[in-house]
Order: sequence, then structure tokens, then C-alpha cells
Amino acid sequence: MGLFTGLLTLPLAPVRGVTWLAETLVTQAEERLYDPGRINAELQGLADRVADGELTEEEAAALEDELFERLIEGRRRAGALGGAGG
Repeated sequence: MGLFTGLLTLPLAPVRGVTWLAETLVTQAEERLYDPGRINAELQGLADRVADGELTEEEAAALEDELFERLIEGRRRAGALGGAGG
């Protein structure tokens, strides 16, 4: 990028910065959402809540299904990302 192009696109720098920040936040949020360790901890928390009587078996089963879906989706995404590079 030359000096002239740099000067012409300078007003767009804040937009590029906000876009980069938004993309970074989305990436980090997705990494947390689909993290297998985090999902396993949530599953254990569900088991503890059932044992303590805070949740019924039916409620826990529904929440477990959601967690398993997240786990499957995370693995699918990881496979898609891993397969694209090699």
C-alpha cells in the first residue's frame, strides 16, 4: 500500500478497527461456547443440580441434549476448520 492509498483510506481506519474487534469477540465467544472442557463442566454441574434436587430428571435431560448438541457442533466446526487447512 502506497502513501497515497494509505491517506485515502485513513478515514476508514476506525471502521476497520471496529470490524476487527467484532470479529475477534465473536471468535472468542464461539471458542468458549463450543469448548469441550466447559461443556463437560456444565454436564457435571447438571448432575450435581439433579443430585441436590434443584432440577428434575426431565429438565436435566433437556439441558443435556442442548449441551450435547453444542459438543457435536463444536466438533463439526473443528473438523471443518482442520480440514480446510490441509
